[in-house]
Amino acid sequence: MPEPAVPTPSSDPELAARFLGGEERAAAELMERHAPAVARFLYSAGADRDDLDDLVQETFFRAFRRLDTWRQESGFRSWLFTIASNQLKDAVRRRKGMRVLSLEGWDAPHTTAPDAVVEADETAERLRQGIAALPRLQREVFLRRVQGGEDYAAIAAALGTTAGAARVHYHHAVKRLKELAR
Repeated sequence: MPEPAVPTPSSDPELAARFLGGEERAAAELMERHAPAVARFLYSAGADRDDLDDLVQETFFRAFRRLDTWRQESGFRSWLFTIASNQLKDAVRRRKGMRVLSLEGWDAPHTTAPDAVVEADETAERLRQGIAALPRLQREVFLRRVQGGEDYAAIAAALGTTAGAARVHYHHAVKRLKELAR
């Protein structure tokens, strides 16, 4: 008895076309596929943890509203990262001068070596702040390469630069972040 065929997942362009044709489930599939990566991208770019859900939701809202403008030369995730980056810039502009501190997550860590946890947390926070402080192109190239797994040609196409320039931006970002990790 032959085994039933496992359906092949639809590609991003296929899901986009189905959504534009009125199929709401296609949007849900795109969100399930890409929302975690968009959230990681935004957090690494400096978004507050408390704002991530709103930023991710707004990114997808804008993407679906303008899906007919997506040029499929760049990947869907790459296009989403561009929208997310713009969302974050807008959020930072709106919040300029406003400082909100969260009291959540301030419980003492449960571990046998609290100094190791504190040191790791401090290093992670320095790196996160360092990523957020990188010049825009260095930050976006670094995050697209590390989190998105994009190659330099795709990064260059998404950011309007060359693959060689993307490599240089990545190299400078890594060099700066290594200095912060020490």
